[in-house]
Amino acid sequence: MGVALGNGFTLAVTDAGAVFSFGFSRDGALGHGSLGSEVLPRRIEALTQTRRRFVAVAADYWHALALTEEGDLYGWGDERANGHGREECTPQRVAALIGQCVKLTNAMYCASCAVTNKGELFTWGESSAEGNLGHEGPEGTPTRVAGLSGVKVAAAAIGWRHTLVADADGVVWAFGICSSLGLGAAVTVPSVPVQTPTPIPTLRVRVFNSP
Repeated sequence: MGVALGNGFTLAVTDAGAVFSFGFSRDGALGHGSLGSEVLPRRIEALTQTRRRFVAVAADYWHALALTEEGDLYGWGDERANGHGREECTPQRVAALIGQCVKLTNAMYCASCAVTNKGELFTWGESSAEGNLGHEGPEGTPTRVAGLSGVKVAAAAIGWRHTLVADADGVVWAFGICSSLGLGAAVTVPSVPVQTPTPIPTLRVRVFNSP
């Protein structure tokens, strides 16, 4: 997306591919190398210096992500979900995804995800007991969701307690807290997490941004 909202701060991508941030800063979420807030949009200099054109941003809580048109992902802010496993006040390329071409990225609370052009899903962050990462956590750096091996992921949205994924055929896969997954009779204990991605049998979606 061209605009992303965090916890009191905003990111925006211009037509020229520059990234601006403004609002309240904590843990370096604005990407300017300090903890100071910005009352007006300010271009993130560290991303400008990469000489890359950025096409999408994601943010939530106190971390942020920015994606280049070549598929390189940069992260900064809170260490739990910026992709580095350490706090960063300025954007840094996510090392665990070097060699991958990221097409889509999404963030929520203290967790993040990325979809590659091969249709693979990576998640990372503070894994709640609900299993929203799709694997045992927490994971400070991106980890592929093994339960989706053989599935060509086209889109993904990660949440605080659950994650939904659409494959290239429009099948929706869900994992996390059972009561949030839309699986109906497929689950018997709503409070127990489903960590293995499971298709929602009654739902198909139209996918516009398949990698």
